[in-house]
Amino acid sequence: MADGHLFVDGAYRTGGSGASHDVVNPADGAVVATATLASPQDVDDAVVAAARAQRGWGAATPGERSSALAALASVMADRAEEYAQVETSQTGKPIKLTREFDVPGSIDNVSFYSGAARNLEGRASAEYDGAHTSVVRREPVGVIGSIAPWNYPLQMAIWKVMPAIAAGNAIVLKPAELTPLTALMLAEDCRTAGIPDGVVNVVTGAGRVAGEALLAHPTVRMVSFTGSTPVGQRVMQVAAGTVKRVHLELGGKAPFVVFDDADLDAAVQGAVAGSLINSGQDCTAATRAYVQRPLYDAFVQGVADVMRTVRLGLPTDPSTDLGPLVSFAQRDRVAGFVERARGYGAKVVTGGQVPGGALAAGAYYEPTLVVDAAQDSEIVQDEIFGPVLVVLPFDTDEEGIALANDTPFGLAASAWTRDVVRSMRASREIQAGCVWINDHIPIVSEMPHGGYKSSGFGKDMSQYSFDEYTQVKHVSFDITGDVRKDWHRTIFGDR
Repeated sequence: MADGHLFVDGAYRTGGSGASHDVVNPADGAVVATATLASPQDVDDAVVAAARAQRGWGAATPGERSSALAALASVMADRAEEYAQVETSQTGKPIKLTREFDVPGSIDNVSFYSGAARNLEGRASAEYDGAHTSVVRREPVGVIGSIAPWNYPLQMAIWKVMPAIAAGNAIVLKPAELTPLTALMLAEDCRTAGIPDGVVNVVTGAGRVAGEALLAHPTVRMVSFTGSTPVGQRVMQVAAGTVKRVHLELGGKAPFVVFDDADLDAAVQGAVAGSLINSGQDCTAATRAYVQRPLYDAFVQGVADVMRTVRLGLPTDPSTDLGPLVSFAQRDRVAGFVERARGYGAKVVTGGQVPGGALAAGAYYEPTLVVDAAQDSEIVQDEIFGPVLVVLPFDTDEEGIALANDTPFGLAASAWTRDVVRSMRASREIQAGCVWINDHIPIVSEMPHGGYKSSGFGKDMSQYSFDEYTQVKHVSFDITGDVRKDWHRTIFGDR
């Protein structure tokens, strides 16, 4: 990256906006890198390169694209430790999280799409009217403009890039300006793996400059965005100007519903892990636990006890469980939610403050458990994106499910019960794109990820993602050879 912080048409370059952004390690405030930011002209250059490259890449055979992605998975595996170290330095993630979750999960996703690239199928040929053979083709959309968030920089880049290029598209990716480094490494590795120059381009820049230039570009035929719901609304507004296809994965406020027959110990362990994953900066994180009243007191006590054992520390220390939030601004935002909840009568059982001592130099916030909040309060309704779990009681099964659905969001949820009828009902009635039963968080490349309601639409991962990144074309072949077709009589002549 010595020659710049954009990757366009197979080479690094310096952004032309005249602006730059420091990539800061939130564990200590040290500057990791200074990235020059893209101008609208840089974005245009990247789109032009992508459009040129897409013609050849889209014409490549599925086997050729598959082989290139398999090579990419191998290249990334060779750099796995470097990816983990860089990801930790720019996000503050504990090194054990990047080594054991982010990086291997990303490489697995590349491997999945290597196989999936060879399985882009349409409906089998058939004669639906007896006179024509119909065939359905899946074709690339063209140039994809994608904007990825800062919470999982490498994984979200993979989720954007892989289905797009596996289907024969080319892509211009704008990572978050806070965390661009592993996305740039990915683009570099795509070139090393033999993916043609211009198929994968990365432009670092501010959302209102580079992002909006990408969204509004007339050559970009689809935009994919992961981030907050308000920004997703803006993405739709800008994309509407050129009638682009839009894929949105937006905010979440995942409910964690514990019925009175649940394994209490498992639910406690799952709630702590599910709420604190990535310091709570996960749109599927467990953020509001609804516990049936017979288990409520024991659940609250159990979660508090386990939360107090979580080790905050330097992200590079393999024993650290919880690192800092991505920035000091994000830490202060999380703290604001908790302080306002206190002011409205909620009780903080454990946590709820910025740690002192050696950690005071970083953007840390203690694992926090909140009770006695009102269902309609902001700490229950709005996405906090920090290590905060709110617990509320419920009485009947109907009430528990109704409370779970009582937010604008619908990305993920979990239900905890030993009863198969309860589990089936919860999975059917909870309005979310993913419902876990007796677990919370695990994802696999073979299964889709995406939301209901204000959490967006469209799917990442799995074969279902190709529905976003391909166009379906009907081709009809006359098989009669007749010069005059029977239906012509409706225009001229008689039978």
